[in-house]
Amino acid sequence: MDRYVGNPFLRFVDCYVLKAIGHLEERHKDGLRQMTPALVKTYGVRGSWDAIVAQVMRFPPTLPAKIKEIWDKNAAHAKSLNQAIDPEEFTTRFVDQNFLPKSV
Repeated sequence: MDRYVGNPFLRFVDCYVLKAIGHLEERHKDGLRQMTPALVKTYGVRGSWDAIVAQVMRFPPTLPAKIKEIWDKNAAHAKSLNQAIDPEEFTTRFVDQNFLPKSV
């Protein structure tokens, strides 16, 4: 099942988290910059793609640093166990746990 079917904005939220942890690929950065005018038109807010995501989601300005702090803590713990965390998996779990509606 495609994660973004029925909720394409979720991809922008995932990219927001990937950017915060320093793992947003360059090819995605270019695509997101190109999508910015469509986001401006759709949501009626101005700014970079990530600023628009933050406004739409009502994220506080401190959120990227907090996400990075959580990533760093988890990555250090994994490293101490001779393991690594996949940035995409971290992002999916983080977004699902923190930004998606909870099932009843």
